[in-house]
Order: sequence, then C-alpha cells, then structure tokens
Amino acid sequence: MSNKSVVPPRVRGTSRQAVLHGLVCDGPRVLVFGGMVEYAEYNNDLYELQASRWLWKKLKPHALPSGSLPCPRLGHSFSLHGNKCYLFGGLANESEDNNNNIPRYLNDFYELELRQGSGVVGWTIPQTKGVPPTPRESHSAVIYSKNDRGKSKLYIFGGMSGCRLSDLWELDIETMTWSSPGAKGAFPLPRSLHTANIIGNRMYIFGGWVPKMSEDDSPSSQETHWKCTNSFSFLDLDSMEWKALMTDSSEDRRDWPGPRAGHCAVTVGKRLYIWSGRDGYKKAWNCQVCCKDLWYIDTEKPPPPSLVQLVLATTNSFHVKWNELPTVEGYLLQLSPESPASTGAGKPAPLSELSALSSTITSTARAGPLHSQSGLVCPQRFEEAGVDSPASPEVRVDICHPNSSGVSNQASPSMYAQPTASDHEVVDIKESLTEKQTIYSENTELNGKLKASSGFKSAVAISSSEQCTSQAKSISTNGQPGEQTAVKNGCRQWYDVGIFQSNSAVVTHFFLLPDSNPSSTDKAADVDLSDYTMLKKHDLCPGSVYRFRLAAINGHGVGPFSKISQFKTCIPGFPGAPSSVKVTKSADCVHISWESPSSPTGNILEYSAYLAIRTSLPEAQNQLAFVKIYSGLETSCTVTASQLANAHVDCSSRPAVVFRISAKNEKGYGPAIQVRWLQEKS
Repeated sequence: MSNKSVVPPRVRGTSRQAVLHGLVCDGPRVLVFGGMVEYAEYNNDLYELQASRWLWKKLKPHALPSGSLPCPRLGHSFSLHGNKCYLFGGLANESEDNNNNIPRYLNDFYELELRQGSGVVGWTIPQTKGVPPTPRESHSAVIYSKNDRGKSKLYIFGGMSGCRLSDLWELDIETMTWSSPGAKGAFPLPRSLHTANIIGNRMYIFGGWVPKMSEDDSPSSQETHWKCTNSFSFLDLDSMEWKALMTDSSEDRRDWPGPRAGHCAVTVGKRLYIWSGRDGYKKAWNCQVCCKDLWYIDTEKPPPPSLVQLVLATTNSFHVKWNELPTVEGYLLQLSPESPASTGAGKPAPLSELSALSSTITSTARAGPLHSQSGLVCPQRFEEAGVDSPASPEVRVDICHPNSSGVSNQASPSMYAQPTASDHEVVDIKESLTEKQTIYSENTELNGKLKASSGFKSAVAISSSEQCTSQAKSISTNGQPGEQTAVKNGCRQWYDVGIFQSNSAVVTHFFLLPDSNPSSTDKAADVDLSDYTMLKKHDLCPGSVYRFRLAAINGHGVGPFSKISQFKTCIPGFPGAPSSVKVTKSADCVHISWESPSSPTGNILEYSAYLAIRTSLPEAQNQLAFVKIYSGLETSCTVTASQLANAHVDCSSRPAVVFRISAKNEKGYGPAIQVRWLQEKS
C-alpha cells in the first residue's frame, strides 16, 4: 500500500536555498530573509514568493540612513505584525572566510515596512526602551494581540548563546518597551531550535534541543550532553503561567511525535501542525535522522456549526447541508420529531426561508443532486495537491429547494411573504453532549480517536483500503423508541441521524436505542462498539415536522450544537420541484429556463416564477418578499430590466438575486426550487 505524495508546485523566478532563515506569510505572499546558503555562506538577502502565481523575486529594500543593511545572519527571528516585519538577533560570522567561522551572537532589532500586496519600503531601527534580551540565535518569537485591549506584544523565548536559554522577554509594540515578565508554573527546559505558536491566549512550545538531565533531574552544568525533545508546553499569556502538556519522553509512542529540533509548526484555526525536523538523540550533528512525518493536535473543541439548511424535501426524506468548518473530523447530526401532520386533503404548507447551497454551477451547467456520505469515512489526512480551474466568467447560479410544499392557491397573485418563525424555527441552545452519550462505531480505533482527547495525530495519508467503511454511526441520547413526539417530561428528546464526514446528508431515517431502563442506558459506553444490531431505524413520515441540530467533532471532542432548524416533509400527491435551472444574462434582460419535476404526480397545470424584491413593509423586515414574474405552461420565462431594478440582493452568503419556481398539478402547488443568481463583485 502506497501513500499519496504531495506534488510540489512549479515555481518560477530565482531564489537561494537557505537554512535557518526567517520566514513570514502575509496573505498570498511569503517573505524570506537571511539564513545560510551554499558553501556555508551567511546571507542577508530578502526574497518574496507570490503564492498565487508561484513566482519568486528578490527584493531590494531601502537601506538604513547610514547606508547599511542588517548584517548576514542565521537563526534569527522574523515576525509579522500589520505591515511591519520585526527582525531580532541571530548568529553572524565575524570571519570573512566561510571555512573559518567566528560566531557572534546578535541582539539587534530592525523593522521592515511592507508595501501592500507586493514589495517592501525599507529597513529602520526602532527606538526602544528598557533592557533588551541578551544576544542569541535559534530562539522563538511570536506576536500576541489581546482582543479586548488591542495591544500587541512580541514574545521571545529561549535560544542559544553559548548555552541554551529558557528566559522570556516581552516587547510592547505600541511603546517599544522591552521587559522580562515574571511567569509562574512549570518552566520548560532551556532549549533552542524549538517552535512557538499562538492559539488563542496561549503560546505553545514544542520540541527543540535541550540539555540532558543529570541524576538529580537538573540540567547538566556542563552543556556537553544534549538531546532533542518532544515535550509540549504552553504559556497562558494573560495569567503568565506555564503548564506542561507532555514532559520529555524518549519512548516510541504512536500517538505523539518523536523528539525533534529544527522542525516547523503552523496553526490552522485551533489546530497545530508539526512537520519534519531532525532527531539528534544520541547522534552527532552529521548523523542526525531527518523526520518526514506530519502531525497535528486539536487544542480546543470545534465551535458550533452553522444552521442545518434544507436542499430538498420529499414525502419521506430530507436532503440537508451545512457550512463546512476547517479542521474537523466529522459532524454529528441529530433530529427531534414532532407529531406527524395530517396527510388528508388540505393546502400544502408554505415555503420556509432557507439558505442556498454553497456549491455553484455555471449558467450552462445542469443542477444535479449532491452526493452525500452516509456515515463517517476515516478521512485522508494528506491529500494529493490539486489546482482549481480558473473561475468562469459566465453567470453562475446557486440552487436550493425550499421546504415542503409550495405556494398556496390562495396566495396573492402578485406577492407573498415568508412564513413566520413557527414554519422555520431557529432558536439558541446551550446543550452539549453529556458523559453518558457514546459514539457507536464499527471501527473501534476510529471510535477511540473521536472520543480521544487532546493527543497528537499522525497526518500521514491513508490509502483507500485502509479507510473505514462503516455506513452509519450513532450516539445514544437516552431517546425512547415508539414516541410520536420528541418531548418527554418537559425535555426535548434528540435522536441520531449519524456522523458524517462531508457537509451534506440525505436523511431518510434516524436511530433509536432498544427498549431499556435508565440504568442500562447509562452503561451504553460499555457495549461492544462493533455490534450495530442493537440500534433500530425509524423512517421519516410524510407531512411531519422535524427539528435538526448539528455538532462538529475533532480530536479534542464533540463541540457545542448549532442553532435549531425545523423542516417538514412533503404531503403526498403534490408535484415535485422543477429542476435543472439555467440562468442566462443578455444586455437588457435575464432568461430563466428549467425542466419539469421528476415526480409530477399527475398533469402539470402551470408553473409560477417569483422574484425577491426590496420592500419597506414592517411585516417583511426579517423575511423575503416575492413578486410573481411569470405564470404559465412554458418551462422558461424572461425577467426584464425594470423588474430586476427592484430586486433584493441577498447577502446572507455571497451576494445574489433570489428566484423561486414551482409547479402546480390538480392538487395544488408543490415545493419550489430557490435559485440564487450570484452577482459578480463590482
């Protein structure tokens, strides 16, 4: 079994390969300064990579008033804040002969002003106050900004200056004042070539070179013995207290990165990624082993996801979607049924306000169904790199099927408004999973990962034969089978639809636990997780209302639930929604076409098309108001420029003009398809 490899991009321009350089990312560009290049030469060149074009170029910043530039160096720190980069310290070579190294540790401090988008202005030396840090190289530097105060500070930790350091320094960027803040707790060992990253109000320290401990568990007084470490600590930058998350360990653990130094670490949201480095344990410099592994750790539970949105409702199913969250393993979808509605004769329920699909199609594309994952598939951590095709200049549409039934026969011939909150209820909740709720999985290893705490995870690619193939998972929520309503003893009962890797699902049923007393339910976590036969399926019923909520899952656990959405299955006998909508723009109008419903349930008598318009009516402030722009048997219509002039531009996601189209048979109007015609940015 072979793992997928990362394909490097084809880069243009010239740059020099350097080690121990400084690097910052400023939007789509990367700036690299200094480091050691070929033939052991120290350099002070500044390069820029435009990642959107994969183009390197060498920059020539203005020199200091004295005419000089920062001297060539390696092991320095290079930190970005706003439109400024801050350069501190490093190691210089006093000898003009590269083969005769005379090291000089630095503690000089420079500011580099950037131009917006590309290029730089020049170097300056800020006037600082206080006592600066002592000279050093291979230290770490991070910038932390308090959200409530807006003050930004530069923190420097550790490094090398003849011996390894464990001191902490702070620079108030607003006043340019250096200080050495007092901190408490379990200080990390002195170290160099480690990494430091800011997540929230914490500075996380991982790895690096540390002195070997003596028999009395104190660092050796003579630094002739040192090793790499895989210890992991953080400093709370508000309380200034250190906390050790993992002490140094030389044992080989499958759930933790091995000891290393000179690695790199980046953050994506609340997730920290560790890549590569060198393992120098019990080895001389020229015999180190280069690590080629990628790890990540989730430092917090994920935030609540967006509302569950309806794509399509049928008599016995919902196609739902939600906005994706970065760095999550899966999504737990739950529902709570209400009493089934009457399926007798009557008018179909009104449309519900829904968000549109996030996926788009071109004006010449046909709208097809989304493919959802029924159950959780073990995700591939490391995907083969790909390049998106350029954005199409054509008009794009975004399609959504509103809930349940369409426009009532008794609606105004010119306008109708959205239903009240009772038709599409959204409420705040503060519930989260309890300790009694257990993830049921056909793969115990994956189940352990989802319940696991805050350990590192290997991000190595997983081949297709290693992926989990379970089709449905469930979390027990003390729900009792056979209930027609999900409210019991004043508390709403929630049932599991499943855990999904993708951001959409087709819901045809939910899961119930077998009849059991409370004591046996409390022991649900002790059952064989591979035994899925204990769970019962309950199919959705026509004309019934269901509430949905969603929680995201990462390596730290299950996050809080989203707000609640409410949808209703269709009543039998009404036609389905039109499909395959196309929007074509001409000089003075817009042409809309569609195809007949795949399930007309009788003869189609007419179609109606509506346009969301601007309105000042008080009753329409929190809901869309529509005007009928077409009624007839043709499967196309034209929207004039004068009609578009009154259109409401929906900015709930990307700016769009909203249309709705529904079909009518002998029983009445069925569900409408909602079309979001995306507007290009001016």
